[in-house]
Amino acid sequence: MDNLEATPPLPTPAVDLSLTPVREFSLWSAFALAFSDVSPIVGIYSVFAIGLAAAGPAFFWAFPIVLIGQLMVTGVFGDLVSRWPFQGSVYAWSRELLGVRYGWFANWAYSWGLTITLASVALAAAGFFAPAIGLTSLNATQTSLLAVGILALGSVANMVGHKFLRILFYVSMTAELVASLGIGAAMLFFHRVHPFSILFSGMGTGHGAGWLATPFLAVIGFTGFSFVGFESAGSIAEEVRGARRVLPKAIRLSLAAAGILVMFAALGLVLAVPDLGAVLTGKDTNPIATTLETHLGSAMGRTLLVMLTIGFTASMIAVQAAVSRAIWASARAKELPFSGVFSKLSGSERLPRRVIALTGIIAAVLLFIHNPKVYTLLLSAATAGFFVSYAMPLVAAAYVRAKGRWVPGPVAMGRVGSTVTWIAAVWIVLETVNIAWPRNEYAGVWYLNWGIVIAAVVLGGGGYFVQKWILRPGGEAATLGYSEPVVDEDDVA
Repeated sequence: MDNLEATPPLPTPAVDLSLTPVREFSLWSAFALAFSDVSPIVGIYSVFAIGLAAAGPAFFWAFPIVLIGQLMVTGVFGDLVSRWPFQGSVYAWSRELLGVRYGWFANWAYSWGLTITLASVALAAAGFFAPAIGLTSLNATQTSLLAVGILALGSVANMVGHKFLRILFYVSMTAELVASLGIGAAMLFFHRVHPFSILFSGMGTGHGAGWLATPFLAVIGFTGFSFVGFESAGSIAEEVRGARRVLPKAIRLSLAAAGILVMFAALGLVLAVPDLGAVLTGKDTNPIATTLETHLGSAMGRTLLVMLTIGFTASMIAVQAAVSRAIWASARAKELPFSGVFSKLSGSERLPRRVIALTGIIAAVLLFIHNPKVYTLLLSAATAGFFVSYAMPLVAAAYVRAKGRWVPGPVAMGRVGSTVTWIAAVWIVLETVNIAWPRNEYAGVWYLNWGIVIAAVVLGGGGYFVQKWILRPGGEAATLGYSEPVVDEDDVA
């Protein structure tokens, strides 16, 4: 015994700081990032016109239905991030649940989905920013160049450091909070022109079961885009202090707060639209701008453009922060080409600047695809990537629970965990099918109507051949293996 007591402890393995992020984010900064990614302003503007035109004022009820389904998803994601607080969110969780290849495909879908989204959001921000500063006659190339400028500024913001990024997200969050509450309150309490009963009317877009099966079901699919991005708090998990305990709150609260704001503002807007008939017939394609300008004056039009620019730009920066961490985490595991280049962190805050630059360059190239049909297919690929990458950890979590192999982290749903996980998995699979369903939205152009399915097949097929090479026996990924990232003392389960 004396000899055992005298035995010196084994040396602690040296930590490779080039592969270890700095923990600078807190609960509220992670919440602000996820809130900015979801973005109430973006959520309202992206869905409102198409939902109202497709299903009438009663489209409003798609918001609470989708929000409840997505809140189930946040419950599962909260359990997963508490168990595995690693960079890359859906990638890391899928990998830990069902293995390397499963996680690799989740990351393939997630990374392409978010990188394409990065380009589309930058282009949208440019489209709002140009008229806000008086540039009303830009052609497609000029708009793309402006979008590249916005994308470059966003990339620099992501590279500067955590403190600057936190301030940026806090400012954006405050602006969106004030704008959403302000629009909702002003329309609902001072400029309401329709009775609340209008919320139960499809106004001729369909009747009974037919309305539920076609226009309303389609709107539920569209509304899914309003409530994504909350997983981004988990994508920066290794940069958050006490991640196991605080990130479940950040993920759930970000969606709950953004969802409530979206519904409140949408409620006010629906009840204040001056001419619902014009929207339903397609004469008014921008009912939010029309409603605000009618009730608040023409100056509100430019104010709306500024708010939309802020919302889309902040969402773009948050998307880039999330996707860069997922790509970097995969490079750290030697699961991507040129992993040695892209796995390194730089600067005193150890940020994945090379990956941030890579995502910015790819998105900038995509901005110059001006063929509308090709661009539509790219957006379909982004949609497929988003929802497939959400479905993979949810289905895997349901499977693991069914096998009795689930071990919870310090924060967990408890007894209801299995039920919520299964409901969330079924919900996201059904919503993915609903979104991908080939409705005739593109005037009979079959490959656009089937765009999401085609994009999923192409992305999946391409990913199959890439992973066959990356994860080949004797390759770098297989030879080096994988070790779990270092966690701080607050994160030990």
